[in-house]
Amino acid sequence: MEKHLGPRHVSLVLRTGAKPAGNDVGDTAMDITQVLLAAQSPDANLRTVAEGNLTQFQEQNLPNFLLSLSIELSNDEKPPESRRLAGIILKNSLDAKDSAKKELLTQQWVSVDPSIKLKIKESLLVTLGSSVHDARHTSSQVIAKVASIEIPRREWQDLVAKLLGNMTSPGASAPLKQATLEALGYVCEEISSQDLEQDQVNAVLTAVVQGMNQTELSPEVRLAAVKALYNALDFAESNFANEMERNYIMKVVCETAVSKEVEIRQAAFECLVAIASTYYSHLDPYMQTIFNLTANAVKGDEEPVALQAVEFWSAICDEEIALQDEYEGSEDGNSTVHFRFIGKALPSLVPMLLETLLKQEEDQDQDDNVWNISMSGGTCLGLISRTVGDAVVPLVMPFVEANITKPDWHCREAATFAFGSILEGPSVEKLSPLVQAGLDFLLNTMNDANSQVKDTTAWTLGRVFELLHSPAGTNPIINNSNLPRIISVLLESSKDAPNVAEKVCGAIYFLAQGYEDAESISSVLTPYLPNIIAALLSAADRADTTHFRLRASAYEALNEIVRVSNIPETSGIIGQLLQEIMRRLNLTFDLHILSSGDKEKQSDLQALLCGVLQVIIQKLSSTDAKSIISQTADQLMMLFLRVFACHNSTVHEEAMLAIGALAYATGPDFVKYMPNFFTYLEAGLQNYEEYQVCSISVGVVGDICRALEDKILPFCDRIMTVLLKDLSSSMLNRSVKPPIFSCFGDIALAIGENFEKYLPYAMPMLQGAAELLGTLDQSDDDMVDYGNQLRRGIFEAYSGILQGIKGPKAQLMIPYATHLLQFTEAVFKDRSRDDSVTKAAVAVLGDLADTLGQSSKDLFKTHLFHVEFLRECQAHELDDEVRETAQWAQGMINQAVVVS
Repeated sequence: MEKHLGPRHVSLVLRTGAKPAGNDVGDTAMDITQVLLAAQSPDANLRTVAEGNLTQFQEQNLPNFLLSLSIELSNDEKPPESRRLAGIILKNSLDAKDSAKKELLTQQWVSVDPSIKLKIKESLLVTLGSSVHDARHTSSQVIAKVASIEIPRREWQDLVAKLLGNMTSPGASAPLKQATLEALGYVCEEISSQDLEQDQVNAVLTAVVQGMNQTELSPEVRLAAVKALYNALDFAESNFANEMERNYIMKVVCETAVSKEVEIRQAAFECLVAIASTYYSHLDPYMQTIFNLTANAVKGDEEPVALQAVEFWSAICDEEIALQDEYEGSEDGNSTVHFRFIGKALPSLVPMLLETLLKQEEDQDQDDNVWNISMSGGTCLGLISRTVGDAVVPLVMPFVEANITKPDWHCREAATFAFGSILEGPSVEKLSPLVQAGLDFLLNTMNDANSQVKDTTAWTLGRVFELLHSPAGTNPIINNSNLPRIISVLLESSKDAPNVAEKVCGAIYFLAQGYEDAESISSVLTPYLPNIIAALLSAADRADTTHFRLRASAYEALNEIVRVSNIPETSGIIGQLLQEIMRRLNLTFDLHILSSGDKEKQSDLQALLCGVLQVIIQKLSSTDAKSIISQTADQLMMLFLRVFACHNSTVHEEAMLAIGALAYATGPDFVKYMPNFFTYLEAGLQNYEEYQVCSISVGVVGDICRALEDKILPFCDRIMTVLLKDLSSSMLNRSVKPPIFSCFGDIALAIGENFEKYLPYAMPMLQGAAELLGTLDQSDDDMVDYGNQLRRGIFEAYSGILQGIKGPKAQLMIPYATHLLQFTEAVFKDRSRDDSVTKAAVAVLGDLADTLGQSSKDLFKTHLFHVEFLRECQAHELDDEVRETAQWAQGMINQAVVVS
């Protein structure tokens, strides 16, 4: 019993100390030490009681709880362990990854009494001068969390000045400067560039750059300064626009890149990478200096520094690729901002990167997540080939030819890696002769004695098939004479080491994918189909692999083989495969589950098998072989229902998709499965936490509506109730809401005029969503994309409802027509809409005219925007679907407005 006395005693102290906010605070901070220590005790009982005490204190008196933690953190006489935990709890009381929790914590802090907040902030600033590194570090993080809440609200406006005061104080110690710079960096990371005035930004940059100066003797201070600069770069736009300030910043960064400390050099190159991405347009005067710095680092520096040096050129490639995409087809306008740094540096840059390919690690092929100088150089080479196209080929091919047959495996692997890296970017005309000349060599290399060489060769073959294999082209890389050899080598190599076999499966996937748009040509694969399927199933069953990727890669390749197969020739083979996959799925229910790892493996396997079944069902149901599905539908549905009983979100996604395919395949007959399936469908529609499951479930409702038509009616009340609740929920991820609106359209199309009862509930939701669109941030690309998804969903809902209710009850839509036209006009005026929104908007105009007929005449005469909209959409530069939809809509409107 005695071992419980400590925490019980502490609990009483905390309860008494938690009541007032006055002089007891200091005592509480002292007493809390024992609780924080007990909360880290190896004794589980002590820990549990102490954690309960902390929670109780937090819930009963949050302001004093936070103040107690900040005082504990700031007191150098307290044990490091209690201070560390105090800092962690304090930080977690201000921030969370979950957005809803983060908002709650923010509001809690905002509501704390200002006098207590002031004491907490003063404690944190004092802690920056602590002699204990962990306390300083934690305090700098907590300061930034408080700043992230307060500075955007125009509070704690003197924080930056106080931090800068630490830097300029004559007696400031190196640890204080280091912690202050760290805090400045974290603050810049947490807030947006609009939250600081320009004079504050200037002062921060001045302090940071001075901290980087070689006259600063403490390496810890200089490292903190470089890291702070990295976080402050987004704030420095006007400073980079000023040539004198920019020159000074770049001079200090470049000088820091040759510091004697590895960590500081690495951090300086990280700054250069960020500058390449953020201030590309200002880089021209500094490129020769930067090239020399990166070349020296790649050639002879420590790997962490060399990696960042290569990353600089990758960042430049990313910028120039983006510029090329932006100005594609434009005759002018790009010369001022596109410096073509990569093209200018090419003769020196490519040899430098080719040398990195020879620096492989032994056995790196066993871990594809490895990131070393060789992988980094190859990745950069690939980006360069995308940036400059054909120009890279003559610089790389001599290296390939010189190394491909050398006895040293490092040379052979580097040559193959170099060749595979440049296959995206150059023209097919430039690469085809090289690939055709080298394909046989690559196939032979799949028998190389070295596993890394085989691994890279399999990857390169996959790249060849992905990027250059075009059976319908004039001079295809794969033809009737070399296909047997290719298939034979791939199937044999699928038995190789797991990492090699995985890439071989990828190569088979891309080989098959090449025939996707030319199904008649895919007949050439038919003779090989049984052997390919057998090899992929065997690869999926391999017991010698510890990672999941080989199995996943094998089943993905199998899916692609099914997708491209020529069903008139292969329906029997695919039918047998269907039985085999069903058998495998059935076996998963009998696996012995002894741990969470076993459960995860079972779920992963079930998800893969459901994915294969979905592809097979889709393939067979779109052809004359649909009878194969109808004969096995009962067994399939039973398997899927058993999968749902396993309660795993990943499997539920795949099983839902497969059921959607089955509903399409079986049509009205699917109704017999609804009573058993509906429980799982309803649960999926209410799964806010795993919102992907919810989104897919919404899509499956659409599939079922199209399959069952009015037979869905008995389930509609519950479906609509859940969907309307979903739309009202703040807990559901916003990405699910546009598909829900589309689903309204699917339901209305299925049940026709029976949708009348849902109009009073559905239409306000549509109108509310339309109004919400006006509040979205148009400067945020993600919000623009979301806005387009939402618009499309709203239009698809209106189209489905209009078409569904067309007929005797069409007049029910008249009260909503004016709002619909106003919304459509607003979308027409918004140039951020994409083509899919344009098509959906035009379609709804036609549906409105078609459904309301003469009743829409005055509406269209009042809202004349449609004349210009449809004229624009019938213009030749838009895609065919938009143009055809506009022509149809114009016809419907003409019929509606013509005087009888």
